[in-house]
Amino acid sequence: MFTRHVIMELKPNTAAEFTDIVEGKIIPLLRKQKGFRDELTFVAPDRSEAIAISFWDTKESADAYNESGYPEVLKTLSNLVKGAPRVGTAELATSTLHKLAAAKTA
Repeated sequence: MFTRHVIMELKPNTAAEFTDIVEGKIIPLLRKQKGFRDELTFVAPDRSEAIAISFWDTKESADAYNESGYPEVLKTLSNLVKGAPRVGTAELATSTLHKLAAAKTA
């Protein structure tokens, strides 16, 4: 599995709107992308930074999204984010997320 991580500096007082847009617009867009598996989004306690991690079947699927879907995401978030987000990629080495999901439903 392959991941993309995006680190964004949020403009003041935009964390709630950021979360709403991720849930209402960005996740539905991601679900339409070939090879998309999941998305985790974090907001710093001081609400100044957000980190989004998306999971993909393959590097090729993540790269295709980067070319076709990500520009739309950037446009959608442009009023909430300061500067250019930092994007990185990695192969998933380990995960315990399935244990978190199981604990949440128990």
